[in-house]
Amino acid sequence: MNKSDLIKQWTKLKIITDKNVLNAFKKVKREDFVVKEYLKEAYEDVPLPILQLQTISQPTTVVIMLQALEVKKGMNVLEIGAGSGYNAALLSVLVGKSGKVYTTEIIPELADFAQDNLKDFRNVEVHQCNGSHGLPAYGPFDRIICTAAAKKIPKPLIDQLKEGGIIVIPVGPKYGQKMVKAKKVKGKLKKQDLGTFMFVPLVGEFEG
Repeated sequence: MNKSDLIKQWTKLKIITDKNVLNAFKKVKREDFVVKEYLKEAYEDVPLPILQLQTISQPTTVVIMLQALEVKKGMNVLEIGAGSGYNAALLSVLVGKSGKVYTTEIIPELADFAQDNLKDFRNVEVHQCNGSHGLPAYGPFDRIICTAAAKKIPKPLIDQLKEGGIIVIPVGPKYGQKMVKAKKVKGKLKKQDLGTFMFVPLVGEFEG
């Protein structure tokens, strides 16, 4: 499968209707964010191994999460779990030059991998740290996205989310979680279930 085939499939099935997300997917080369052993599979709609037993999520999962996030130009966005940096690159396109993306990665080797892959994305910063506590020095954030599963939405992330802001995060036990989209309204989260997914657990006290 190639990039065009994926886009046609999403459009036909009305999985992705956000033109900005589709445009970002067109612009960012997924092959630049996979390890060389899997270059030929870059556009297969499956997760692929990267480093340290981690994966780059399947394209459909990535774009579903980004569409739910409702990113706009100029936003300040936090990502928990940089991985190879692919999702942060898509976010970079979505926020534009006037926006900023901060992405955290707890595994040092992966943080370095993401940093190298993102060198041409000037509005992205990679922080090697435990992202479950967010990045309070750079908040509050218009949007927060988490690519690892938590047993509940971490309070530090709720606190760092702006009023009216949106967080998208998988929540639940290790084997199968609900993808949750939540909007902060009067200090509380108004939640929406986006379906069942499978993610690696978030490291730390909020681990799924």
